This record gives sequence, structure tokens and C-alpha cells, in this order.
Amino acid sequence: MSGIHHSRSPSRDSYSSPRPPRSPSPPSQIFHPSILPHSVPTPALVESVAGGAHYAGAKVDSDAVLKHRRSSGTRSHTALKHDHQRILDDLTELYCCRPTLEIFERSWSKDAEFEDPLSKCKGYHEYSAQWFAMPKLFSKSEQMSKRVMSSTDNPNQLIYHQTQEYTTRFLKRKKVIESIIIVDLDENEKIIRMIDKWDGKDLPVHYGASFLRSLSAKVAPWLFHVPKVSS
Repeated sequence: MSGIHHSRSPSRDSYSSPRPPRSPSPPSQIFHPSILPHSVPTPALVESVAGGAHYAGAKVDSDAVLKHRRSSGTRSHTALKHDHQRILDDLTELYCCRPTLEIFERSWSKDAEFEDPLSKCKGYHEYSAQWFAMPKLFSKSEQMSKRVMSSTDNPNQLIYHQTQEYTTRFLKRKKVIESIIIVDLDENEKIIRMIDKWDGKDLPVHYGASFLRSLSAKVAPWLFHVPKVSS
């Protein structure tokens, strides 16, 4: 027995291959907050608004966005054509509490639709009442800034950002409202649909809010005088 020698078996570690060198840690990234205020529309917002302008809250289709990018041809998408400039000037007059019958005859279709967070109008009788009501409700309305976001031929559409300061007639309180305004035009360069999105937000569409907005549109003509347009 004394002649038997017990040899120790090599450890598993002695046969294992050397570990690969540890890769260096990736460089750290520092994310800086955007310097743009949240209220200023970004190019991405322009595309999302333009792609779904006809239906508030609709998902943006990539083909529609691509078509929107190419629709202007060689003309810059922010370069206003003559008729869009006229529409922009007429809307400025309306927002500044200076509505006239001539503006509606010149720039609006009789069957046009107008929507904002407070109303959902269809036809001249309803949408014009909203504008003729403004001088009764506000002693002053001043446009603080305006910027064209998109002006295209196909679709025939104008989108712009506006900051407006309103002063109530009786309480003399001031209210500043920022809006993204989307205007669709027909072949006669008249407004057929207009959406005013306060702070760029989608309009309320749930049942209760939609009903109240439609009700507001129907009640306003009974409260405020609306001149008749020529046949």
C-alpha cells in the first residue's frame, strides 16, 4: 500500500481558457433639455398637424406626410401664395374683432365648417355668429405674433401659429391664447374648413363636449345679429 501514490487531479481552472479582456465602458451621454418652449410649434408638429388636419385626432399616415412635403413643388412650404395671403389677412381682421360681411363673401364658403374648443359650426349662419359675437364680448383683441407654418397647393391648405391677447369688455380681464390654425380651401380659394387648436391641442370630441360645442354654435345666432349674405 505504501507504494501507491495518490496524485491530485488538476483543478478545472487550470484547463479553462483565459478570460477575454473587459471591454471599456461606453462613454456617458448627457441629455440637455430642449431650449425651445413647449408652446412653440416644432417642424415635427407641423408635419403631424398637416397630415391629420382634415380629421382632428386622426393618426398621421406616412404617405400623407410625404405628399405634404412634396406638394409645394419648388415653392417653399412657408412661402405664401397670393390667395393664402388674402385669407391670412382676412382671418387677422376677424380675430381682431373687426368682422365684415365682405370678408365672409370674399373668403368663406357658405357651407364651411369652423371648430374651436368652444364651438362646432357648420354653415354661414353658425360660424359667422361666432365672429360677430366677438366685438360684443371683447373690447380689444390684439395679435401679438403670427408665423406661417405651412402653405401648400395640394392639398390647398394654410397652417399658421398665432398668439392673440383678448380683453373682456365688462371685466377688463386679459387672456392670451396661442393657437395653431388649420385652414382648408376649395378650388375657388374659399375656406371650406377651419380648425383653431388652442395650444396646439386636439379638440375635445367625447360625447358631452361635442354636444356642448354644437349647442353653442346653434345658440349664438339667436343671441348675436348676423348680416345676411347675398344669394
